[in-house]
Amino acid sequence: MPGRYALGCYLGGAAAARAGDEMSGPALLLAGPVLTGSPSSGPALLAGIMAAAAVGGPLFGVLLDRSARPGRLLAVALALYAAGLAAILMGLGRVPFALMVLLAVGAGLPAPALSGGWTSQLPRVAPAPGLPRATALDAMTFSLAALVGPALAGAVAGAAGAPTAVAVSIALIGLALPAAWALPAPARSAPVEPPATSVVADLTAGLRVIARNRPLARATATSVVSCVGQGALLTCWPPLGAAVLGGADRGALLLSATAASALVANAVLSRHPRPPRPDTVLLGGALLLVLAPLLAATGHPAALIAAVLLTGAAEGPQLTALFAIRHREAPERLRGQVFTTGASLKITGFALGAALAGPLATWSLPGALVVAGGCEALAVLVFVCLPGTAEAVAPLLPPGAV
Repeated sequence: MPGRYALGCYLGGAAAARAGDEMSGPALLLAGPVLTGSPSSGPALLAGIMAAAAVGGPLFGVLLDRSARPGRLLAVALALYAAGLAAILMGLGRVPFALMVLLAVGAGLPAPALSGGWTSQLPRVAPAPGLPRATALDAMTFSLAALVGPALAGAVAGAAGAPTAVAVSIALIGLALPAAWALPAPARSAPVEPPATSVVADLTAGLRVIARNRPLARATATSVVSCVGQGALLTCWPPLGAAVLGGADRGALLLSATAASALVANAVLSRHPRPPRPDTVLLGGALLLVLAPLLAATGHPAALIAAVLLTGAAEGPQLTALFAIRHREAPERLRGQVFTTGASLKITGFALGAALAGPLATWSLPGALVVAGGCEALAVLVFVCLPGTAEAVAPLLPPGAV
């Protein structure tokens, strides 16, 4: 029972923190213009948080790996992130906006704690035989957060105002603090001694592991390029809702359907008695994501719904597979850095895709969708071209083809 309880605490805390994070973005987008009167204020704040998160991940991972009680460091990072959001909420409209953007950058630095930092602690909660299923459940918290967070932001903003929506997102992150604080400490057979290497040396070692471990390098490169396509596709959902379904607000429903499809796909995967190799799932997800934007580009409602369901069915298991590869390949002493660095790189790719597709979708929505599919095709090419692909590709080919 203690192990089952510990996993429940882990999943509950992760779900609360990630739902708060997913809620905070839409809430800030709504609250910025309300409190400052400038339509561009919300996107500027969100960009500042995302840019800082992309930079802060590797450093936070080093600190996490060097900590004797990483759960407590994780809780401190969550508290700092929540405090930064609270300071932004209190300062908007009262403090010069340039300072608010700087504050958003500072608040975003510990943001990888909610994603890679938390997931890196899973092997200390789930026993090795149950780690694959626990990994699938952990990935499901991301889909659940993506489903609940934006919808909750819209509902609270409509009922009580956008600033209240930001406050609720902060409260959700705060609810995760006890679960983070209570995470198990690393097992140590010897007394704890100060690290013999510097932070810079550890940072270099972590980056070297990601680059030199072939399965890890392949998974990281593939997921980052795939995230560029996912960011581009995400930008296209609202205009697709307007063009195909009759309203931009229905683009939010498409996002919810994507998250629901990801949840279902991961639930099925977690119950499979003999799941496929995570490397194979990663490649299969990228292949499905090549097709989804092309289906959406046809402009037919049925094809659009199929594209939405296909996107979720690809993204959910793909995230689970990525986590499984990191758990399998990352050295224990560098596990936190591998996860947070990977999260930072994915955030960078996602932001790049969204920035690329925004102006392109205004010029040509089908063109933006084709670019999104092209990015996923590039992710497939990256996977296939890097060494060690034969075992992953074999289950996707006829017998005797490899």
